[in-house]
Amino acid sequence: MSLHNLTRFARLELIGAPTPLEYLPRLSDYLGRDIFIKRDDVTPLAMGGNKLRKLEFLAAQALQEGADTLITAGAIQSNHVRQTAAVAAKLGLQCIALLENPIGTHAENYLTNGNRLLLDLFDAKVELCEALNRPDDQLQALATRVEAQGFRPYVIPVGGSNALGAMGYVESALEIAQQCEGAVALSSVVVASGSAGTHAGLAVGLEQLMPDVELIGVTVSRRTSDQKPKVVALQQAVARDLEIAARADITLWDDYYAPGYGVPNEEGMEAVKLLARLEGILLDPVYTGKAMAGLIDGISQQRFKDDGPILFVHTGGAPALFAYHPHV
Repeated sequence: MSLHNLTRFARLELIGAPTPLEYLPRLSDYLGRDIFIKRDDVTPLAMGGNKLRKLEFLAAQALQEGADTLITAGAIQSNHVRQTAAVAAKLGLQCIALLENPIGTHAENYLTNGNRLLLDLFDAKVELCEALNRPDDQLQALATRVEAQGFRPYVIPVGGSNALGAMGYVESALEIAQQCEGAVALSSVVVASGSAGTHAGLAVGLEQLMPDVELIGVTVSRRTSDQKPKVVALQQAVARDLEIAARADITLWDDYYAPGYGVPNEEGMEAVKLLARLEGILLDPVYTGKAMAGLIDGISQQRFKDDGPILFVHTGGAPALFAYHPHV
């Protein structure tokens, strides 16, 4: 089925070309299963990552509305905030970021290195808050204050995860379908599921284009009972905006995020080390390490629907490795 309605949405050409879809021969040999990887960690701005797909749509709307300031929020080591700040710099806009310290650490590396270091290089203005417990309200309050100072703010939600931002991952599903056509008969796709936009966009796109492929979201911040409503709400919003139906059930594995968001665990770090050692590819401690731990354990526990090829969607995040040293 066509996703032609996607072209109705304004979009900036920040990525420019499909990201690579590669076979991982050494990891495949190690796991006894054909494993492929979608390299959204190598999008071309600010050391790469998945949020750039969302920002192609969100920043386009900001420019349409005449904004001169992008406002967003996240953890001190947020990949999303880092990429938003870089896009703002590229477009000549101001970026103001509301940051929390979700793990309550005083470690100097976490507070100043990794993604936080890059925010300074992109000349983003940072405001710290005790907790992002009402992020939409907190962002709106910040926007109101900035507007009173004479600026024209555009609010980008946490993770860029609203229906418009999730269109970037409908676009990614199109790329995956085109790259696999006649070459790879995918059985399953695995992706980290956090703010839910990436997962929801893929869910809508893959249901239309590759309906026999199972999509598994490995949660990085909450239990399935809390995560699933977030993904489903965005899935349905995206489908409504595209004027299509979204009926695919949302599958989540919540066994791999403990002890909590932003806190490394042993399984995730072993996955980071394994992919680095076998393939020279860097995962991160917060998202992709835990998602890869889910893929590895899912194979050993026979959780996938069959023995067919698996695609891992690499959403980026490697700058956080420096912030989490010496845990790495």
